[in-house]
Amino acid sequence: QVQLVESGGGLVQPGGSLRLSCAASGSLSSINPMGWYRQTPGKQRELVADITSAGSTNYADAVKGRFTISRDNAKNTVYLQMNSLKPEDTAVYYCYLWKLRVYWGQGTQVTVSS
Repeated sequence: QVQLVESGGGLVQPGGSLRLSCAASGSLSSINPMGWYRQTPGKQRELVADITSAGSTNYADAVKGRFTISRDNAKNTVYLQMNSLKPEDTAVYYCYLWKLRVYWGQGTQVTVSS
């Protein structure tokens, strides 16, 4: 089993920054891809960014140049640094890890509002 615990969400003004963290525990290996999705009410969950154990990254067009994903394999933790936040970034952000199937975190709310 794999458990994912997210932290770092909250309320921020437009143009501000937040850093999300997701710590994985359980039966893991360093080769597991990890990443972040987000979801707003009435919409499907959408990919924000993901990262391989080798550090290769992939971003949604909407966040390129503003968000940075990184990971610490020794700590089994993935991070999402979010800069220049916009109101349309408001969503519940979910961490995921792939190991034969997708494991999800519980989600953390990010609200961008003045």
